[in-house]
Amino acid sequence: MTAVVVNGTTWLGPRHVTVAQVVDVWCPSPKGVAVALNDEVVPTSRWKGTVITDGDRVEIVTAAAGG
Repeated sequence: MTAVVVNGTTWLGPRHVTVAQVVDVWCPSPKGVAVALNDEVVPTSRWKGTVITDGDRVEIVTAAAGG
């Protein structure tokens, strides 16, 4: 298991979990989503290849329409 903090909440995921997998678990759709791993933005093109390790911090932000 990998223990990471996602949007301020501790989450236990599988070993070798990727950013893409975390987004799949936490978001109903990846559209309009941005991800930071340990305060560094991860481009969408690198989500599948970016592995998250124990103690990492993930912030997932979604765009919202409206005013």
